Amino acid sequence: MTVHDPVIDAQSYGDDFVIAQHWDKYTSEEHNVWNTLYERQIKVLAGRAVPEFYKGLEQLNLNDGGIPDLSQLNKSLQALTGWTVVCVPHLIPDDVFFDHLANRRFPAGRFIRKPDQMDYIEEPDVFHDVFGHVPLLAQPVFADYMQAYGKGGQRAKAEGMLKELARLYWYTVEFGLLKSEHGLKIYGAGIVSSRTESVFSLESDSPNRLGFNLERVMKTDYRIDDFQQAYFVVDDLYDLLKATQQDFGPLYERLKKQTRLHGLTDILESDYVFHKGTQAYAKKRDGS
Repeated sequence: MTVHDPVIDAQSYGDDFVIAQHWDKYTSEEHNVWNTLYERQIKVLAGRAVPEFYKGLEQLNLNDGGIPDLSQLNKSLQALTGWTVVCVPHLIPDDVFFDHLANRRFPAGRFIRKPDQMDYIEEPDVFHDVFGHVPLLAQPVFADYMQAYGKGGQRAKAEGMLKELARLYWYTVEFGLLKSEHGLKIYGAGIVSSRTESVFSLESDSPNRLGFNLERVMKTDYRIDDFQQAYFVVDDLYDLLKATQQDFGPLYERLKKQTRLHGLTDILESDYVFHKGTQAYAKKRDGS
């Protein structure tokens, strides 16, 4: 899938798909779109996002206004965790994506959505990628998780397990929730960058909020065209990192024997279900 970006229509790029940001070519309208998105999203995230997200915003000066200049942002980010953000022209091949993550480079779209696309855009733009993803990359534990994920991608491709690994990314990096003493919090970029799903994920009665289990996640279907009907809740970011540092070999062997995906609304006997409220708690399906 390619994203129309008039700045790069005639530009070639190398095997790594990296392109220049050309920050000076953003228009005032495009900067205003960023500011509008930022201001309204900060309001809706109050009390809903994990503290690490806000810490990253401050550390990287993402609240300065306007689309960030990556040449400046990367100086701060690299000093904190060794990561940099690189611009890419569109969604890139899996092996290129994994190589970037394994080497602590986060690929980001350069274009920003139009004013009439404020609430939904199919392709990830610079607001989703930078506002949604980058603040947590300033936090060492999550930065290590993302690198571990990238390194694991090469093995997954060799073993024909890319779909399973993609589900892990979807339910953590994009749509993950975290348990805290003050209730469930958002850390997934797909939620953090969405005004409507920020509320839906925590406050709607519709979706299931389930305790994180690596094998369960990798065999759970998802959808890209609507709100999620299942969210997985981690105890903390350290547990998420530990889950990816194990040997995936035995896990992959078990998964290869399982032909059926868990549906979007399935609740298994082994699931822990989190219930909406100010205090997060879990119980098994049987009520114990």
